[in-house]
Amino acid sequence: MEIKFGTSGWRAIIAEDFTFDNVKLVVQAIADYIYFIKAQDNGVIVTSDTRFLGEKFREFASRILAANGIKVYLTNRDTPTPVCAYEIIRRKLAGGINFTASHNPPYYQGIKYSPPSGAPAPIETTKWIEERIKEIKTNPINLELKSIEDFKKAGLIEIIDPKKEYLKHLKKYIDIKVIKKSKLKIIYDCMHGTGREYLDSFLKQNGCKVEIINSNLDPYFGGFPPEPAKSNIPELIKLVKSGKNCFGVATDGDADRFGFVDFDGSSIDANQIIALLFDYIINYKNWKGSVVRTLATTHLIDSIANKNNIPLHDVPVGFKYIGEIMLKEDIIIGGEESGGLSVFRHVPEKDGILACLLVIEMVARKGKSLKELLKDLYKKYGYFYTSRMNLHLDESNKNNLLNYLIKNTPQNINGKSVEKVDKRDGVKMILQDGSWILVRFSGTEPIVRFYCEASNKKELQKLEQYAKSLLEK
Repeated sequence: MEIKFGTSGWRAIIAEDFTFDNVKLVVQAIADYIYFIKAQDNGVIVTSDTRFLGEKFREFASRILAANGIKVYLTNRDTPTPVCAYEIIRRKLAGGINFTASHNPPYYQGIKYSPPSGAPAPIETTKWIEERIKEIKTNPINLELKSIEDFKKAGLIEIIDPKKEYLKHLKKYIDIKVIKKSKLKIIYDCMHGTGREYLDSFLKQNGCKVEIINSNLDPYFGGFPPEPAKSNIPELIKLVKSGKNCFGVATDGDADRFGFVDFDGSSIDANQIIALLFDYIINYKNWKGSVVRTLATTHLIDSIANKNNIPLHDVPVGFKYIGEIMLKEDIIIGGEESGGLSVFRHVPEKDGILACLLVIEMVARKGKSLKELLKDLYKKYGYFYTSRMNLHLDESNKNNLLNYLIKNTPQNINGKSVEKVDKRDGVKMILQDGSWILVRFSGTEPIVRFYCEASNKKELQKLEQYAKSLLEK
């Protein structure tokens, strides 16, 4: 089995490919990379989300790093991905190893390496690690793996709790007085993930009302994939509907993605949230810079940027590309339609906790529901309707579809000419009226994704029908 890093680390099915033997290969390759960049004296944070065997994997990885002479800062419990990124930057570490498969189904586990920047590892880094794994397979490395306690005594492993410093950092971004004054009742679904005692603690510490649900540890995530999509948060939707002045927020398994339930129980799309926050930040925060979106994200961002004379970066799918821009220049906001964003001078990694707090602040300040705010936004910048369809496709059919689109890219779709074709990540076809279709394949699952956007629902449905017809090619 060849170990390959996707858009956000290496992910595989537990006990099938994700085994302790393969973890040892990957962690050793990361240790070698740290020596390669001459950062071995800086230390590494090691953590995990709440998935099956997460605690055992993070302890195993810590022992491997320590056996290589690298100081390890081992978290005392499962930890949100953005917190790991913040701690890398705050402590000026050589990077971080995070055992997480984010929003993937519960039978997946993963390893994510973040370099000293705190951003997701760029392609050149993951390629180096992949090649080193192959070399280690050919010439195995023997290590003396002492116990955690022995390595602690030797000063090579230190147990840390990063929560206090991270929550302190969030205060720079959030107007907590506005939230307190509104007397909103927040219901927070942490989806059995790492966000518990982070988002709810921040609100409670600052005198806000919050009820947390699904905070018990459950590696099956209550029977739902730990992604805060409408279909996976029925309990949150029910509670918001039955409550009075209740607003629902959710984070995924490793708390780097967000989800929202409006006062009437309706789930609001990530594309719309990013656009709403972009407009809100322009008007209420003194943050200057550019905006970054992935090519699968709504062009409503483009409309807002154009009307406000703000430079826009259009990058491939994967937050690492947004992170790369954040390392080079100030951005106001960077977002992707899958529910990830970061903001001005924050970590170059997606942060579901901060996203939830910013939206709570926006709703509290405006005194309107998300639906009402969205209506105002559309009137100001134009109407944009989006959708995403996920369909399972085996490797053979996947390659056939990709080859067909590359070799036979349509010149006309539903009677409209294709004005631009983008093949950086899958195939994106932009039509003469600004509507578009993107066909791309997941970097972590055997799934083909169809992204569509149009200026009205009828045209969106036509694009969806056309997208489905491509499977028959």
